[in-house]
Amino acid sequence: MTYARIVGTGSYLPENVMTNEDMEKIVDTSDQWIRERTGIEQRHIAVEGETTVDLAEKASRKAIEAAGLQPADIDLIVFATSTPDKIFPSSACILQARLDIHGCPAFDIQAVCSGFVYALSVADKFIKTGSSKKVLVVGAELFSRILDWEDRGTCVLFGDGAGAVVLEANEETGILSTHIHADGKYEDLLHVPFGIGDGFDQVRAGKGHVHMKGNEVFKIAVNTLGRIVDETLEANQMKKSDVDWLVPHQANLRIIAATARKLNMSMDQVVVTVNKHGNTSAASIPLALDVAVRDGRIQKNEVLLLEAFGGGFTWGSALIRF
Repeated sequence: MTYARIVGTGSYLPENVMTNEDMEKIVDTSDQWIRERTGIEQRHIAVEGETTVDLAEKASRKAIEAAGLQPADIDLIVFATSTPDKIFPSSACILQARLDIHGCPAFDIQAVCSGFVYALSVADKFIKTGSSKKVLVVGAELFSRILDWEDRGTCVLFGDGAGAVVLEANEETGILSTHIHADGKYEDLLHVPFGIGDGFDQVRAGKGHVHMKGNEVFKIAVNTLGRIVDETLEANQMKKSDVDWLVPHQANLRIIAATARKLNMSMDQVVVTVNKHGNTSAASIPLALDVAVRDGRIQKNEVLLLEAFGGGFTWGSALIRF
Protein backbone atom coordinates (compact mmCIF):
# COMPACT_ATOMS: atom_id res chain seq x y z
CA MET A 1 0.00 0.00 0.00
CA THR A 2 1.18 3.52 -0.82
CA TYR A 3 1.00 6.16 1.91
CA ALA A 4 1.45 9.92 1.82
CA ARG A 5 4.30 10.49 4.27
CA ILE A 6 5.44 13.89 5.56
CA VAL A 7 9.11 14.21 4.63
CA GLY A 8 9.65 17.92 5.21
CA THR A 9 8.10 20.83 7.12
CA GLY A 10 8.63 24.57 6.96
CA SER A 11 7.13 27.80 8.25
CA TYR A 12 7.52 31.55 8.13
CA LEU A 13 6.25 34.43 10.24
CA PRO A 14 6.49 38.14 9.39
CA GLU A 15 9.19 39.89 11.38
CA ASN A 16 6.77 42.52 12.67
CA VAL A 17 5.40 41.47 16.08
CA MET A 18 2.34 43.05 17.70
CA THR A 19 2.00 42.36 21.44
CA ASN A 20 -1.12 42.68 23.56
CA GLU A 21 0.37 45.88 24.94
CA ASP A 22 0.52 47.20 21.38
CA MET A 23 -3.15 46.24 20.92
CA GLU A 24 -4.06 48.28 24.02
CA LYS A 25 -2.88 51.40 22.18
CA ILE A 26 -5.22 50.98 19.22
CA VAL A 27 -8.40 49.39 20.62
CA ASP A 28 -10.24 49.26 23.96
CA THR A 29 -8.81 46.02 25.38
CA SER A 30 -6.20 44.79 27.85
CA ASP A 31 -3.43 42.23 27.99
CA GLN A 32 -5.24 40.46 30.84
CA TRP A 33 -8.55 40.29 28.94
CA ILE A 34 -6.89 38.81 25.83
CA ARG A 35 -4.78 36.27 27.75
CA GLU A 36 -7.63 35.05 29.94
CA ARG A 37 -10.05 34.51 27.06
CA THR A 38 -7.72 33.33 24.31
CA GLY A 39 -4.24 32.57 25.64
CA ILE A 40 -2.75 34.95 23.06
CA GLU A 41 0.24 37.10 24.07
CA GLN A 42 1.36 38.35 20.66
CA ARG A 43 0.87 37.88 16.93
CA HIS A 44 2.92 38.57 13.78
CA ILE A 45 1.53 41.16 11.36
CA ALA A 46 2.76 41.56 7.80
CA VAL A 47 4.07 44.97 6.79
CA GLU A 48 2.80 46.95 3.83
CA GLY A 49 3.81 45.28 0.58
CA GLU A 50 4.16 41.81 2.14
CA THR A 51 1.77 39.30 0.55
CA THR A 52 0.36 35.86 1.32
CA VAL A 53 2.51 34.28 -1.39
CA ASP A 54 5.62 36.04 -0.01
CA LEU A 55 5.07 34.21 3.29
CA ALA A 56 4.17 30.95 1.55
CA GLU A 57 7.29 30.98 -0.62
CA LYS A 58 9.60 31.22 2.40
CA ALA A 59 7.77 28.42 4.23
CA SER A 60 7.71 26.25 1.11
CA ARG A 61 11.42 26.59 0.42
CA LYS A 62 12.15 25.51 4.00
CA ALA A 63 9.88 22.47 3.68
CA ILE A 64 11.38 21.43 0.34
CA GLU A 65 14.88 21.82 1.73
CA ALA A 66 13.97 19.79 4.83
CA ALA A 67 12.70 17.03 2.53
CA GLY A 68 16.05 16.94 0.74
CA LEU A 69 14.38 17.84 -2.55
CA GLN A 70 14.54 20.53 -5.20
CA PRO A 71 11.49 22.59 -6.20
CA ALA A 72 11.47 20.86 -9.60
CA ASP A 73 10.77 17.55 -7.83
CA ILE A 74 7.32 18.75 -6.75
CA ASP A 75 4.49 17.41 -8.94
CA LEU A 76 1.46 18.99 -7.23
CA ILE A 77 0.84 22.16 -5.20
CA VAL A 78 -2.22 22.47 -2.96
CA PHE A 79 -2.48 25.89 -1.31
CA ALA A 80 -4.94 26.58 1.52
CA THR A 81 -5.80 30.25 2.02
CA SER A 82 -8.73 32.59 2.56
CA THR A 83 -6.61 35.66 1.81
CA PRO A 84 -5.18 35.08 -1.68
CA ASP A 85 -2.95 37.62 -3.39
CA LYS A 86 -5.39 37.94 -6.28
CA ILE A 87 -8.88 36.80 -7.26
CA PHE A 88 -7.05 34.93 -10.00
CA PRO A 89 -4.70 33.39 -10.83
CA SER A 90 -4.64 31.21 -7.73
CA SER A 91 -2.01 31.78 -5.07
CA ALA A 92 -0.84 28.23 -5.88
CA CYS A 93 -0.04 29.26 -9.46
CA ILE A 94 1.75 32.41 -8.30
CA LEU A 95 3.77 30.32 -5.83
CA GLN A 96 4.52 27.77 -8.53
CA ALA A 97 6.09 30.47 -10.70
CA ARG A 98 8.09 31.85 -7.75
CA LEU A 99 9.53 28.37 -7.15
CA ASP A 100 10.33 27.97 -10.87
CA ILE A 101 8.13 24.88 -11.13
CA HIS A 102 6.38 24.32 -14.46
CA GLY A 103 3.59 22.08 -15.68
CA CYS A 104 2.33 20.34 -12.55
CA PRO A 105 -1.20 21.02 -11.25
CA ALA A 106 -1.51 23.83 -8.71
CA PHE A 107 -4.69 25.07 -7.08
CA ASP A 108 -6.11 26.79 -4.00
CA ILE A 109 -8.47 25.43 -1.37
CA GLN A 110 -10.65 27.76 0.69
CA ALA A 111 -11.97 26.27 3.92
CA VAL A 112 -10.78 29.06 6.23
CA CYS A 113 -9.24 27.65 9.43
CA SER A 114 -9.80 24.07 8.28
CA GLY A 115 -8.05 24.81 4.99
CA PHE A 116 -4.80 23.00 5.70
CA VAL A 117 -6.57 19.80 6.79
CA TYR A 118 -8.73 19.98 3.66
CA ALA A 119 -5.62 20.49 1.52
CA LEU A 120 -3.84 17.61 3.25
CA SER A 121 -6.85 15.38 2.59
CA VAL A 122 -6.88 16.24 -1.12
CA ALA A 123 -3.12 15.73 -1.45
CA ASP A 124 -3.40 12.37 0.32
CA LYS A 125 -5.94 11.21 -2.26
CA PHE A 126 -3.69 12.29 -5.16
CA ILE A 127 -0.84 10.23 -3.75
CA LYS A 128 -2.95 7.18 -2.91
CA THR A 129 -4.38 7.08 -6.44
CA GLY A 130 -0.89 7.30 -7.93
CA SER A 131 -1.53 10.68 -9.57
CA SER A 132 1.25 12.43 -7.61
CA LYS A 133 4.50 11.40 -5.93
CA LYS A 134 5.77 14.55 -4.22
CA VAL A 135 3.23 17.15 -3.11
CA LEU A 136 3.72 20.59 -1.60
CA VAL A 137 0.85 21.43 0.77
CA VAL A 138 0.77 25.02 2.01
CA GLY A 139 -1.35 27.00 4.46
CA ALA A 140 -0.78 30.77 4.40
CA GLU A 141 -2.83 33.76 5.52
CA LEU A 142 -2.77 37.55 5.79
CA PHE A 143 -5.79 37.91 8.06
CA SER A 144 -4.57 41.32 9.20
CA ARG A 145 -5.82 42.66 5.85
CA ILE A 146 -9.44 41.64 6.51
CA LEU A 147 -9.71 42.76 10.14
CA ASP A 148 -11.64 45.73 11.48
CA TRP A 149 -9.00 47.26 13.73
CA GLU A 150 -11.74 48.98 15.73
CA ASP A 151 -13.51 45.68 16.56
CA ARG A 152 -11.88 44.44 19.75
CA GLY A 153 -13.76 41.13 19.51
CA THR A 154 -11.86 40.06 16.38
CA CYS A 155 -8.76 42.17 15.77
CA VAL A 156 -6.95 40.83 18.85
CA LEU A 157 -7.36 37.21 17.73
CA PHE A 158 -5.66 36.88 14.37
CA GLY A 159 -2.15 36.98 12.99
CA ASP A 160 -0.31 36.38 9.71
CA GLY A 161 1.93 33.48 8.78
CA ALA A 162 2.59 30.47 6.58
CA GLY A 163 3.38 26.80 7.01
CA ALA A 164 4.10 24.02 4.54
CA VAL A 165 4.74 20.30 4.33
CA VAL A 166 6.07 18.05 1.59
CA LEU A 167 4.25 14.74 1.19
CA GLU A 168 5.96 11.87 -0.58
CA ALA A 169 4.53 8.58 -1.84
CA ASN A 170 6.05 5.97 0.44
CA GLU A 171 5.61 2.37 1.56
CA GLU A 172 6.17 3.50 5.14
CA THR A 173 3.04 4.43 7.03
CA GLY A 174 2.18 8.13 6.81
CA ILE A 175 -1.28 9.67 6.71
CA LEU A 176 -3.58 7.04 8.21
CA SER A 177 -6.85 8.84 7.49
CA THR A 178 -8.39 12.25 6.93
CA HIS A 179 -11.92 13.36 7.75
CA ILE A 180 -13.45 16.59 6.43
CA HIS A 181 -16.92 18.08 6.90
CA ALA A 182 -18.92 21.26 6.40
CA ASP A 183 -22.31 22.74 7.27
CA GLY A 184 -23.12 26.02 5.57
CA LYS A 185 -26.14 26.79 7.72
CA TYR A 186 -23.78 28.44 10.20
CA GLU A 187 -22.48 30.96 7.64
CA ASP A 188 -23.52 34.07 9.57
CA LEU A 189 -21.71 33.11 12.78
CA LEU A 190 -18.25 33.57 11.26
CA HIS A 191 -17.84 35.26 7.90
CA VAL A 192 -16.66 38.18 5.81
CA PRO A 193 -20.03 39.47 4.60
CA PHE A 194 -18.92 41.15 1.38
CA GLY A 195 -17.33 39.82 -1.78
CA ILE A 196 -17.40 39.91 -5.56
CA GLY A 197 -21.15 39.30 -5.52
CA ASP A 198 -23.60 41.45 -3.61
CA GLY A 199 -21.78 44.07 -1.58
CA PHE A 200 -18.60 44.43 -3.63
CA ASP A 201 -18.83 48.19 -3.19
CA GLN A 202 -18.37 47.57 0.53
CA VAL A 203 -15.12 45.70 -0.17
CA ARG A 204 -13.85 48.56 -2.31
CA ALA A 205 -14.76 50.91 0.53
CA GLY A 206 -12.48 48.90 2.82
CA LYS A 207 -15.29 47.18 4.74
CA GLY A 208 -14.60 43.54 3.87
CA HIS A 209 -13.90 42.55 7.47
CA VAL A 210 -14.24 39.43 9.58
CA HIS A 211 -17.50 39.23 11.54
CA MET A 212 -17.79 36.68 14.33
CA LYS A 213 -20.29 35.74 17.02
CA GLY A 214 -17.64 34.43 19.35
CA ASN A 215 -19.69 32.70 22.05
CA GLU A 216 -21.74 30.66 19.56
CA VAL A 217 -18.64 29.72 17.57
CA PHE A 218 -16.85 28.61 20.74
CA LYS A 219 -19.67 26.28 21.86
CA ILE A 220 -20.13 24.64 18.46
CA ALA A 221 -16.37 24.29 17.91
CA VAL A 222 -15.82 22.45 21.21
CA ASN A 223 -18.67 20.00 20.59
CA THR A 224 -17.78 19.43 16.94
CA LEU A 225 -14.09 18.81 17.60
CA GLY A 226 -15.04 16.32 20.29
CA ARG A 227 -17.08 14.36 17.76
CA ILE A 228 -14.37 14.34 15.13
CA VAL A 229 -11.87 12.97 17.66
CA ASP A 230 -14.20 9.98 18.15
CA GLU A 231 -14.75 9.59 14.41
CA THR A 232 -11.02 9.62 13.66
CA LEU A 233 -10.07 7.08 16.32
CA GLU A 234 -12.95 4.76 15.43
CA ALA A 235 -11.99 4.82 11.74
CA ASN A 236 -8.50 3.61 12.67
CA GLN A 237 -9.56 1.24 15.47
CA MET A 238 -7.27 3.13 17.81
CA LYS A 239 -7.56 4.19 21.43
CA LYS A 240 -7.02 7.68 22.80
CA SER A 241 -3.80 6.47 24.40
CA ASP A 242 -2.41 5.58 20.95
CA VAL A 243 -2.11 9.28 20.06
CA ASP A 244 1.28 10.78 20.94
CA TRP A 245 0.65 14.39 19.95
CA LEU A 246 -2.30 16.67 19.37
CA VAL A 247 -1.46 19.35 16.79
CA PRO A 248 -4.62 21.49 16.75
CA HIS A 249 -5.73 24.56 14.92
CA GLN A 250 -4.52 27.45 17.08
CA ALA A 251 -7.64 29.55 17.61
CA ASN A 252 -8.14 29.70 21.34
CA LEU A 253 -6.32 28.02 24.22
CA ARG A 254 -9.60 27.06 25.90
CA ILE A 255 -10.78 25.18 22.80
CA ILE A 256 -7.41 23.43 22.54
CA ALA A 257 -7.55 22.42 26.22
CA ALA A 258 -11.10 21.07 25.80
CA THR A 259 -9.97 18.85 22.91
CA ALA A 260 -7.01 17.62 24.96
CA ARG A 261 -9.38 16.66 27.79
CA LYS A 262 -11.49 14.74 25.27
CA LEU A 263 -8.37 12.71 24.46
CA ASN A 264 -7.37 12.37 28.12
CA MET A 265 -4.11 14.04 27.10
CA SER A 266 -1.80 16.16 29.20
CA MET A 267 -1.16 19.60 27.75
CA ASP A 268 2.47 18.45 27.58
CA GLN A 269 1.35 16.31 24.63
CA VAL A 270 -0.28 19.24 22.85
CA VAL A 271 1.59 21.55 20.50
CA VAL A 272 0.55 25.09 21.47
CA THR A 273 1.65 28.14 19.50
CA VAL A 274 -1.47 30.33 19.77
CA ASN A 275 0.23 32.32 22.56
CA LYS A 276 2.96 33.51 20.16
CA HIS A 277 1.19 33.40 16.79
CA GLY A 278 -2.48 34.17 17.44
CA ASN A 279 -4.97 32.55 15.09
CA THR A 280 -3.31 32.26 11.67
CA SER A 281 -6.26 30.38 10.16
CA ALA A 282 -5.11 27.86 7.49
CA ALA A 283 -1.47 28.47 8.45
CA SER A 284 -1.84 27.54 12.11
CA ILE A 285 -1.52 23.73 11.96
CA PRO A 286 1.51 23.59 9.63
CA LEU A 287 3.14 26.40 11.63
CA ALA A 288 2.65 24.49 14.88
CA LEU A 289 3.79 21.23 13.29
CA ASP A 290 6.99 22.78 11.98
CA VAL A 291 7.79 24.33 15.37
CA ALA A 292 7.43 20.97 17.14
CA VAL A 293 9.37 19.05 14.48
CA ARG A 294 12.27 21.49 14.47
CA ASP A 295 12.55 21.72 18.26
CA GLY A 296 12.68 17.92 18.45
CA ARG A 297 9.43 17.22 20.28
CA ILE A 298 7.84 15.27 17.45
CA GLN A 299 9.84 12.18 16.51
CA LYS A 300 9.61 9.68 13.66
CA ASN A 301 6.84 7.06 13.94
CA GLU A 302 4.89 9.00 16.58
CA VAL A 303 1.13 9.30 16.00
CA LEU A 304 -0.21 12.82 15.47
CA LEU A 305 -3.81 14.00 15.50
CA LEU A 306 -4.39 17.22 13.54
CA GLU A 307 -7.79 18.88 13.90
CA ALA A 308 -9.38 22.16 12.89
CA PHE A 309 -12.63 24.10 12.88
CA GLY A 310 -13.38 27.19 10.83
CA GLY A 311 -15.84 29.43 9.03
CA GLY A 312 -18.38 27.70 6.87
CA PHE A 313 -18.61 25.97 9.22
CA THR A 314 -15.90 23.58 8.11
CA TRP A 315 -14.06 21.07 10.25
CA GLY A 316 -11.63 18.24 9.76
CA SER A 317 -8.94 15.98 11.12
CA ALA A 318 -5.95 13.95 10.00
CA LEU A 319 -4.34 11.04 11.81
CA ILE A 320 -0.70 10.68 10.86
CA ARG A 321 2.21 8.43 11.70
CA PHE A 322 5.02 10.90 11.35
